[in-house]
Amino acid sequence: MVLVVGTGRGRGTQVQIKEIKRAAQSLDVKLLFLKFKRGDPKGYENAFEAAVREKVDAIIPTNSSYHFRKRKEIVKLAAKSRLPAIYQSKGFVEDEGLISYGVSYPHLYRHAAEYVGKILKGVKPTDLPVQQPTKFELIINLKTAKQLGVTIPPEMLFRADKVIK
Repeated sequence: MVLVVGTGRGRGTQVQIKEIKRAAQSLDVKLLFLKFKRGDPKGYENAFEAAVREKVDAIIPTNSSYHFRKRKEIVKLAAKSRLPAIYQSKGFVEDEGLISYGVSYPHLYRHAAEYVGKILKGVKPTDLPVQQPTKFELIINLKTAKQLGVTIPPEMLFRADKVIK
């Protein structure tokens, strides 16, 4: 079973939950959803206590700026609970989280700068196509994997964009 943690706010979170449900169904993985209010001082602590109580196998926090700001707390609680977690941003893994898979922000920023340059040269913003992210990064922290007793398959290590030792 996988615990999905979110604040339940925003359309983006709802889209993520829909996609997580779809993926879990195709893989026959049971999900446990826990929603809490932003600013709840016990929100994450309660989420991880529920994860341990319900004997979940892993954690997925939804992608949000709130989670990113609280990433050190989330990573610390995941380690304390001995639960592997996957995140959408490499910042979590750089702060000793296990794995992240998400868009490459430097790549997005370069594209944004290209668009700004085109607009400054006179191109109308409405004439520029909407683009989806095309570069994603897989980051793995082997130190955290060892602490959690998790073995990362060699195929994943080979595919990783960055491995933290």
